[in-house]
Amino acid sequence: MFYLTDRLRKHLPWALLAGAALRLFFVWRFPATAGDTDVYAQFARNWLDHGVYGLTINGQAAPADLRTPGYPAFLALVYLFLGRGWQAVLLAQVVLDLGTCVLTAALAAALVPAESRSRIGVPALWLAALCPFVANYCAVPLSEVLTTFLTTAALLWLIKSIRTSDSEAVLQEHRRRAWIHWLVAGILVGLGTLVRPETPLLLVAAAIVLLVHWRRRVNWPKLVRAGVLLAVGLVLPLLPWGARNWVRFHHLQVLAARYAQMPGEFVPTGFYSWTKTWLWRFRDVYAVFWKYDEEPLAIENFPAYAFDTPEERARVAALLTEYNEIVTATPEFDRVFAQLAAERTARQPLRTYLWVPLRRSFAIWFTPRIELLPFSGHLWPLYKQWDEDRLDFCVTMFFGLINLVYVSLAILGLRQALRLWKATDASFRVGLALLIAYLLLRTAFLTQVESPEPRYVVECFPILCVLGALAWLRPAQKGA
Repeated sequence: MFYLTDRLRKHLPWALLAGAALRLFFVWRFPATAGDTDVYAQFARNWLDHGVYGLTINGQAAPADLRTPGYPAFLALVYLFLGRGWQAVLLAQVVLDLGTCVLTAALAAALVPAESRSRIGVPALWLAALCPFVANYCAVPLSEVLTTFLTTAALLWLIKSIRTSDSEAVLQEHRRRAWIHWLVAGILVGLGTLVRPETPLLLVAAAIVLLVHWRRRVNWPKLVRAGVLLAVGLVLPLLPWGARNWVRFHHLQVLAARYAQMPGEFVPTGFYSWTKTWLWRFRDVYAVFWKYDEEPLAIENFPAYAFDTPEERARVAALLTEYNEIVTATPEFDRVFAQLAAERTARQPLRTYLWVPLRRSFAIWFTPRIELLPFSGHLWPLYKQWDEDRLDFCVTMFFGLINLVYVSLAILGLRQALRLWKATDASFRVGLALLIAYLLLRTAFLTQVESPEPRYVVECFPILCVLGALAWLRPAQKGA
């Protein structure tokens, strides 16, 4: 079942035991909350207590659609069956993430032919169980753990669907199984979309890969069938949410509000456009982006590369002086920021459209990922950080090296797979292309969001574990 071989099953209890110990350590030692935690909790509580999916405004539960209902539904189920303490939520996330470890091993095994499943599945299992980054998110009530579980499950069913459809078997039962697999994959993507609205990128990646794989006319029926079933599966979980928004708010909203805004709330898109011309470090998200429209801002908070000239810096400083008097984003301020963004882009279009996105992608992939831990995450300059706080420096360096190990292993595994490309079967090649396409699409997408946070690639770490396991591929075995 789910491609778990006898050897994989032997490793399963030990890997899950080690994984549970790691996750419980984070829950015990470093429990945390985040800005969105209270928002999700309000949705869940109002849903249970008042039958209203919304926020508490002026002491009343008011309907809202600024968050999709996936993670609040998870919280509501935990509240209903385990109680409303955060410990119950965190323990439920530990169990869910251990399930993701099993799915990761199954995904790795499904990717390769039967004779290679143990060789690839076992290292994928251990890499997932011992990965501290998703494990760390078990200790905070955010959607990362649930999103990672659903993303991994969807990828597993997509690859199962590809293998089943590519089989030469012609039995009617086999064809019926392929139909079910595609539909289940679409439903899993739909459920994931209710947790994180960008999850349909999975289907975009699948569409690109399958259009190339089944480009010949003889395969067009399979292509159409897969496309229709994936689309139907995607839509099914979204229908109740879309219908609710149509009835309640009289508009068609099947995802979430683009900027997570309340109806009628002003969105400072000009400020967002300006930050996209320079902001690439998560440190600047903390220091500038999240404070705008919430707290006063000093010109010293901005890095030097946010300005091209002293005159531009002076313009922003004058604007901040006005802003700090009311600490509110206004259309007047926004028009000035939009003009600054247009001027900077006109001067250096490659910076806005290429260099800043590339720096953002580097920053979200190569980071210590300790934003939930009580450490600064600062490494530079090395001698200064070492002298100021050696424990902070060592922890930051340790997690940074672990991140580098996982990314490097994934690159080595991909390199090994490419070396053996011609010796592998078509389903392996298509499945591998799907994983890579999704990584690239998601990275490109994240370079365009307003606040590029490293946590947004946590969902990709099961893929890194699978790619890292491919370093154990051997040319002596077909597909391995």
